[in-house]
Amino acid sequence: MTDQKDSRTQEQLREHYEIEKDLASRLRKATSEERQHLYSALYDELYRRVSHHPRNTRRLSSTDNDRVVRGQMLFLRRFLRPESVFLEVGPGDCGLSFEVAKSVRKVYAVDVSAVATRNASCPDNVAIMTFDGINVPLPGESVDIAYSHQVMEHLHQDDAEAQLRSIYDALAPGGKYVCLTPNRLYGPSDISMYFDETPTGFHMKEYTNTDLSRLMLRSGFAKVKAYAGLKGRFAPAPNFVMASVEAVLGRLPHASRRAIAQFRPVANVLGIRLVATK
Repeated sequence: MTDQKDSRTQEQLREHYEIEKDLASRLRKATSEERQHLYSALYDELYRRVSHHPRNTRRLSSTDNDRVVRGQMLFLRRFLRPESVFLEVGPGDCGLSFEVAKSVRKVYAVDVSAVATRNASCPDNVAIMTFDGINVPLPGESVDIAYSHQVMEHLHQDDAEAQLRSIYDALAPGGKYVCLTPNRLYGPSDISMYFDETPTGFHMKEYTNTDLSRLMLRSGFAKVKAYAGLKGRFAPAPNFVMASVEAVLGRLPHASRRAIAQFRPVANVLGIRLVATK
């Protein structure tokens, strides 16, 4: 039996779930000092033990990868300039970073694991780096645009603000952090979506637009703007509208909330696309 969202069998999904849940539990219980080493170690262990993990197999489908990159570029391109220095946190196979490199002066791609980029052919203006998952290994005020896609939810909640502050420090004055992450109202969005009502895998904490905007402001950013998207078109969404919709949905039972939040027009509004300006 297969799932419509994942081509793997139920047995493979269950195996992935049990392994990731166990590893995630270790991360949740770890101290701050331990977590600086565990992010890399536990993700590497997950990819090693779960051979059918999408991170290990997705590069077999270049068509799918190209489609994902094109979709991200539709939103991201408006922030890029030929003189820009671009930072991607959690670049995966670096498909997006390599595409961005065609439009900017320099790209830094930093990840906790080098598994997905091990065989990557790297453009001359791209530097691939590993880090502890929290502290961006770049000089202060050296980046114009920072970007992450499905990264914030993987951070232990005690580390989220620390990473945001590190990204803030790396940005030049007026620089922007473009952050995309699943909304918790239609979650969980990790492997536990098939088994639990709350994230129990490597999604340490899932956010709403309202939650994450407040955290960004607390981390030092001067302003945060949410964007809603439909068919490749994006427009700013007033914060009070976003907060009101999320507050109403948040009061519903899990099944009802998730069904409404996953309805495509609603998901297009709720999907977190935040742009924080230093």
